[in-house]
Amino acid sequence: MKKLVKVEEIEGEGLLALLGQTVTLFCLNYIYTGELVGVNTTCVLLKEAYVVYNTGSFESKDWADAQRIGPQWYVQISAIESFGLLK
Repeated sequence: MKKLVKVEEIEGEGLLALLGQTVTLFCLNYIYTGELVGVNTTCVLLKEAYVVYNTGSFESKDWADAQRIGPQWYVQISAIESFGLLK
């Protein structure tokens, strides 16, 4: 059954709420992590960025294998499947 749903947009929610924090982005092919320092309509900017090749246990303090990819790294928002604060 189809239902009408009211969608309410909350300003400052989502990626914007995480600015200045170390985020983890689960994307189509890779996992990226770093300090979220910029967000616009097409991409996000990570400072001290890493690509995570092996997460290990999510309860662990460190990634099993994360390689630094640069002091700044842009990720397309269209490639992000989920995001949050993990480590």
